[in-house]
Amino acid sequence: MSGLAADGRRRVVVAMSGGVDSSVVAALMRQAGHEVIGITLQLYDHGAATGRKGSCCAGQDIHDARRVADALGIPHYVLNYESRFSAAVIDSFAESYVAGETPIPCVTCNQQIKFRDLLDTAKELGADVLATGHYIQRREGPGGPQLARAVDADRDQSYFLFATTREQLRYLWFPLGGMPKAEVRAHARAFALPVAEKADSQDICFVPTGRYTGVIERLKPGALKPGDIVHVDGRRLGRHDGIVNYTIGQRKGLRIPGPEPLYVVRLDAERNEVVVGPRDCLRTQVLLLRNTNWLGDEPLARAPGDGLRIFARIRSSQAPQPATLFAEADGTATVMLEDGEDGVAVGQACVFYANGDHDARLLGGGFIARTIARQVAAKAPEQSRTALDS
Repeated sequence: MSGLAADGRRRVVVAMSGGVDSSVVAALMRQAGHEVIGITLQLYDHGAATGRKGSCCAGQDIHDARRVADALGIPHYVLNYESRFSAAVIDSFAESYVAGETPIPCVTCNQQIKFRDLLDTAKELGADVLATGHYIQRREGPGGPQLARAVDADRDQSYFLFATTREQLRYLWFPLGGMPKAEVRAHARAFALPVAEKADSQDICFVPTGRYTGVIERLKPGALKPGDIVHVDGRRLGRHDGIVNYTIGQRKGLRIPGPEPLYVVRLDAERNEVVVGPRDCLRTQVLLLRNTNWLGDEPLARAPGDGLRIFARIRSSQAPQPATLFAEADGTATVMLEDGEDGVAVGQACVFYANGDHDARLLGGGFIARTIARQVAAKAPEQSRTALDS
């Protein structure tokens, strides 16, 4: 990227989705005196979704981003990333569900589209910085830039940004991380942005009806195969119409008679089975992670033999809980949760924080590859890190 001007002015590419947050970022960058270039990515075009309230990165949103850029007097470009987005995000989303996993497409989009492909484009434009409307704090630490939870806990997006690398952080700005949403809205009104009252994006952007199984049926014909619903003790209790219709922890809709409440505890794609059991089977104690990204100061491989104390977050909506992190020789990682967590699904993320504070530093994370239930870990704690039997 180009060098910093003597007066501190930088060339800043702003990822403009057409929403309030990224529009405010563009306005703030321009107000600060930077040379601002707005870029909007067209990621999909599913007809009804392009005009649906709460969608993003499609027809109306591109139009809104252009209106904001015109109002601010900044150049604006629309880049067609549909094929990249389809291959990297939508296809892997479908494949993950068919494999019995619960994917997080927002993490994949940030990792492979926004902070890889778009960042490369920003560099080609000679930009010094790529700024986005994500709610996460970027701080300068002794060893370089760090990430931390956003000031607005309800908007914090650090869970979805755990895969951001150190190299990427050198070029990324997140101006909204220190603001509550109400302040961002106030900025939008003060700048008289045409999207100041626009609703926030919701749910999965590329699912036009909110029914993700429709996307899977279209991309993976025949994936919704009927199969057995099996109790953890081996009994066959009923039939299902496709494992993609079930989620870990689900209780309703199983259509299994009997006095004992049963929950989905595992999805076995190889056998095409939905495995159910009592509630205590849902409590997960140990997680084996793949594709781990580490943002701590010291290499994770140097963690002590008894593990590194961290706070782990399994869902974006929940607070981090105390845990111990172990680095494995093959590059994977194991996390032992102090309190355990109900309904953990393979494919979700386990995100690491330095502590449990509201503005805790983000230390990285990984995708959950396998799990061990609490009762299994309790019976053989010495084997729990290596014998991960789902």
